[in-house]
Amino acid sequence: MGSLGFTWGCASNPHVRVRRMENGLLQVDGPLAGPFAKSEALVASACELMTREPGSSNGLYGSEYCALYYYSPAHDAFFLSYLSDIKTSLSTETKSCELPRTVNDPDHKDALILGGVHTHPHNRKFSRRDLSIATRWTPTRFVDKRTGKIFDRSLLMFFRERTGECRAYLYNHFTLIVSALRDGEMVPMGKVSNDAGDIQMLDGKDWLP
Repeated sequence: MGSLGFTWGCASNPHVRVRRMENGLLQVDGPLAGPFAKSEALVASACELMTREPGSSNGLYGSEYCALYYYSPAHDAFFLSYLSDIKTSLSTETKSCELPRTVNDPDHKDALILGGVHTHPHNRKFSRRDLSIATRWTPTRFVDKRTGKIFDRSLLMFFRERTGECRAYLYNHFTLIVSALRDGEMVPMGKVSNDAGDIQMLDGKDWLP
């Protein structure tokens, strides 16, 4: 990926490496974390890392961070990009973060972007906008022609409880299923029922175990 443009974000945070490209989209460097043999391992590690960033768990006074997660067929491994702290709204009441769309990783030029990642400082649930059609990354499912592997694109969200537990949730853009990371596995807990982002929870499932 090219790197024309200029850098934005918090220069004092070494984990923030983001720039606005000439086409208006955000690009982040990579990788910040990885390689991971399994996507679940990436999710667990990224949750711990991103929810410990400055302000990421400060409740209503906190702020969001965004990133990308991706797969390298040549290395058969998953990676987390560096972070973006660019807001989509200047309102102090609205917690927001603009998702990057490309990654600059010279060591993994075959990177397949699997989706976006963001933190919530004040809410363990996906917002309706998170689950709405506006966030779906198309194509929602694709085939890597080099390996024949099929990938679904998803949105990850992390939240750290006051007690210290890190909650990780995944919204699959193809199946519309929302899952939670429980004991190292992604466990389905609900399904998005319309384009507005309403969710129908499965029997006995909730945002907390």
